[in-house]
Amino acid sequence: MVFVLQIPWDLSSLQVIFYEDKNFQGQSYECSTDCSDLHSFFSRCNSVRVESGSWVLYEKPSYGGYQYILTRGEYPDYQHWNGYNDSIKSCRLIRHATGGLYKIRIYERADFGGQMMEFTDDCPSIHDRFPYRELQSCQVLEGAWVFYEHPNYRGRQYLLERGEYRRYSDWGASFPIVGSCRRVSEF
Repeated sequence: MVFVLQIPWDLSSLQVIFYEDKNFQGQSYECSTDCSDLHSFFSRCNSVRVESGSWVLYEKPSYGGYQYILTRGEYPDYQHWNGYNDSIKSCRLIRHATGGLYKIRIYERADFGGQMMEFTDDCPSIHDRFPYRELQSCQVLEGAWVFYEHPNYRGRQYLLERGEYRRYSDWGASFPIVGSCRRVSEF
């Protein structure tokens, strides 16, 4: 089976704007592509305006540390994107496959073992639908998804794009607890 990634938009039109101060004040930096080190453009980030596209912001350079997934909209302070502090040091555009399809399979055990459940829609509480406390592996079959550490889309965020995640460390987690999941909308 061959998958073709068709991007229905011009990459040059995608944009995120970072502001050093809250409420879109202070020095700003406009970005339209992946950037592994934003340090030279601003020292702190207290507000963000996503003009177009879906973006993952990282606490550390080279796409490390906490992840924050932002879609089109305004975020007047870092608490509006569930940020832990004002440190944003790298960002990357989330590339979606066309068609608006979403499908993810979660597994009780590593390497896709044990009980499995499939989702095609957002789930505010995985524990209400999946009886196991730990989620050890998953497969993203369609779309891009975000795992949240706690129910109701709270806590640490982990971006999952199409592919296999044989253990929780593959999606960047330190422990196998996932409380909710949400589809990353294309726009």
